[in-house]
Formats: sequence, C-alpha cells, structure tokens
Amino acid sequence: MSETTSASRPYRVIQWATGAMGKTCLRSVIDHPDLELVGLYVYSDSKAGRDAGEIARRDPTGVIATSCIDEILALDADVVLHCPLLQFPYDAHDDDVCRLLESGKNVISINNYFHPASLGESYARRLTECCIRGGSTLAGTGINPGLIAERFVPVISGMSTELDSILCREVYDCLDMPNANYVFGVMGMGARPQDVDLENGSLATLFTAMYRQCVGALAERLELQLTELQSDHQVTLATQDIEARAGIVRAGTIAATNWQIHGLIGDRRVITHSVNWVMGREVPGYKQFSHWEISVRGKPGIDIKMDLVEPENTGVKTTAVQYGVAGMVTQAIGHVLSAPPGLLAFPSAPHYTPRFTQHAHG
Repeated sequence: MSETTSASRPYRVIQWATGAMGKTCLRSVIDHPDLELVGLYVYSDSKAGRDAGEIARRDPTGVIATSCIDEILALDADVVLHCPLLQFPYDAHDDDVCRLLESGKNVISINNYFHPASLGESYARRLTECCIRGGSTLAGTGINPGLIAERFVPVISGMSTELDSILCREVYDCLDMPNANYVFGVMGMGARPQDVDLENGSLATLFTAMYRQCVGALAERLELQLTELQSDHQVTLATQDIEARAGIVRAGTIAATNWQIHGLIGDRRVITHSVNWVMGREVPGYKQFSHWEISVRGKPGIDIKMDLVEPENTGVKTTAVQYGVAGMVTQAIGHVLSAPPGLLAFPSAPHYTPRFTQHAHG
C-alpha cells in the first residue's frame, strides 16, 4: 500500500496497456464513480498522444496516453492496472513492474504475479524487495489464473472431510479471437507440431510459468505439501483447414493446445490444472465442453461446470471474459490498497486442510 487512501476521494488509477482486456479495464475505471483515471500507458505510437476517452470510446477525460514510462512514474497514483499482452519470455515485464513498485505505486497484473513463490524463492524475493523499497503492494488476478483454482476451488473444498485429488480444466474457443499475432504467435495456433517443443520451447516455458502458479497457490492455500510440479503439455492437430477470425489454421497444424500442470505428492497427482485453447468445436476431442470444469475427488466428490454468459444488447463487442477480467481487477483495488507492502494473497473462505494442529486455538 503506497499511502492511506482517503474515503472522501476516488482511488487514483493508472491503466497500463489497452489491448482487448486492457481497454475493458480502462472503460471500467472511467465508468466507476469511485475511481479516477490519472494516467494511461500505451505501447502503440498510434495511441500515444490521444485522450483516454477516445481510445475507450468514452467522452474526453483529459488524460492523454503516453508511451513514456518516466511520465507514468512521475504521476501521483494509488494503483496501476497492469494489462499488457503476454510476451516472450514470461518475465519480460518484470523490470517495468519493479520500477512501478519502487516508485510507490501498487500494481495489479492480469498476466503474472499470481503466486511468485511458485517461480522460485529468488524470483519472489526480488519482487518483495521492490515492494518494500516503494511501500507498495503487488497482486496478480484474473479469472484463470486468479480465480478458478486459487479462490473458487478452496471454497468448495470446505465440503470435504477427505480430499484425494483436484482437477481444474478450462476450454476456451479461440475461433473468434481477432489478433493474428497473438493467436498464431503467443497461442501457437497454426504451428507445425515438429516446430513446437512441448518441454523446453518458448511456448511451453511461458505457459508452464503461468499455470504452475495456479497449482502452487492452491496447494499453499490447502496446506498440501507438494513434492513436485510436473508439466504435461499436449497439442491436437486440425484435420482440415479451419477459417478463424485471425486467419486460416491449416490441416495438419496445431488447432488446440492443452497446457497442463500436475502437482504431485510422491508419485500421486493431487492437483491437475489443464488449460485448453481450441479453434472451434470441430477439433477432435472438443465437440462438447464447458468453459470451466472442476472435479474434486474425496468425501464427497464434487463436479462443477461453469460458463460465462455473454451480455445482451450492449451494442459493443466486449466479451463476457473481458468483462469478467475487468471485474476481477477493479474489485481487487480495495484489497490491494489496504494490504501491507509486499506480495498479496487474496483472502479465502474456510476451506479443506489435512490437519488442524497448525492453527492456533483461541
């Protein structure tokens, strides 16, 4: 927390990046009566110098977008909503985030910092030290990562008297995603399978780092002492050419990816986190699916399927997922501003734990 925030004024917010997710967060900030936009960082020269309201399709705000980080660092703000596109390598944004934290600005990110300890003690230590120097707080949040495994599963685990295993599975249809660079570059669609190293390649390294944080955070929350985190990535090939909004996925190239992490205790898989991106329901194995499926095995077993519902009659192309991420980010602001300096773990409801002896008795 950079400073005590007065209840008599809005929270001062800097929006960082205006891709599909970032632009939805920007609109949420502009539209919210308790938030005041004070800065906007953009990567595109075509956006720099434009009013944030114009970029967000809102009335003028008087806030002019900049691509100069020094101008952002000089602003007086409570929090930065950090929403850039994923980039290789996964830690590509760390230097910018550290500068923001050291300048006294709290940061909420949608692409990293969900559970930095899962990426190594030295990695988490660097971020913590930046927070301490700036008196700031860092948090990562979103739907997945951020909500499904880390916060939703612990809630339902509270029904368990015994817990054997947890499976979280996401399937996201990418057929209508418009950004060709993102779909074919970062997501790996349309690549030849022989060109994708599912163990040590750039895609595997990025998504292993992202989704091992989901497993690590869930295990820590449930006090499960994992002995290993194991990647188990898979791809499915197109059986025919697929016409996607971003371009054509040719037959024989990658049309679905499954970025999968297992958390083991000994040789037993206790947590599995599986994230599937697919180019439509004609891809083999993906004819029927929900956006998220959670399966808990134990006493009792629990199966939950969940889908976001697209809003109706909005007159805009903003998707349910984009609204959902913006909601997670903006609703996190109060928690971040009230937290002590350091890395934030969001609060949870009562949940399953294997032992009670670790908890203090009143």
